[in-house]
Amino acid sequence: MAPPPSPWWSDKGFLRGVDRFEQVIAKFLGVLLLLLIVLSSFELLRQLAMALFQRQTIWQGDALIVFFGELLNILIALELLQNITAYLKRHAVQIQLVLLTAITAVARKLIVLPGTADSKPLMVVALGLTVLALAGAYWLMRHVNQQETMARTTLTRSFQDQDPWPRPDDVDRL
Repeated sequence: MAPPPSPWWSDKGFLRGVDRFEQVIAKFLGVLLLLLIVLSSFELLRQLAMALFQRQTIWQGDALIVFFGELLNILIALELLQNITAYLKRHAVQIQLVLLTAITAVARKLIVLPGTADSKPLMVVALGLTVLALAGAYWLMRHVNQQETMARTTLTRSFQDQDPWPRPDDVDRL
């Protein structure tokens, strides 16, 4: 028989309520993001089809960069959706996913930077340093996680790998 639920004003009841609220908000944001991804994908396909049927050239210059920017926006939205689903699965924010999303967003900004960015070299340098800092943070988090995983799952020799009966010439070494 399950214990009776704690009243909402107790610590346990309050924390359970906060957890439920977080999950509802995360699910709501996930549904909104899913809707946004679907609509923006259809809009991108519509724009591409219109450009093909009207024989406009979107494969050169600024039009191509705008197309790449919209494509990367959808990719960033997909990564955000992954962040939300990872949160719902593990009840924790996955820092590596957040860093990858941030790297993609800053890289998108660098990719779609207009041709007039020559007059803003400090912005290009700042965005480049931001990508390097985020990549360094991602590498550090991955390195720490790998060290923790290896510490928890060190290889051991199975008793089945060893012959339970020593050979006669091994008896002298025992």
